[in-house]
Amino acid sequence: MKILPAALPLQLEPVNQTPGNTKTASNSFNNVFDKALENLNSSQLNSEETVKKFLTGEVKDLHTVMIALEEAKLTMQLAVEVRNKLIEAYQEMSRMQI
Repeated sequence: MKILPAALPLQLEPVNQTPGNTKTASNSFNNVFDKALENLNSSQLNSEETVKKFLTGEVKDLHTVMIALEEAKLTMQLAVEVRNKLIEAYQEMSRMQI
């Protein structure tokens, strides 16, 4: 059995914190987090819209509705797990002795 590495390290561009330069890196944590939340929101809205279209008869196939619902469900589960890991990391750091 071949063991693969867990993941490649995330490479972020350094942010220059000079008074005249307020531009942040394109891959900062805040931007990544905002994009993930936007993706979660759009997935939820897309599933709601697909269900409404199915109920009004605009969408005839049930599998399209189920795919949209499962995508929204998986996106929400991912967001909850990331939140849980962030809280766990914060609690671990707060327990560290200085």
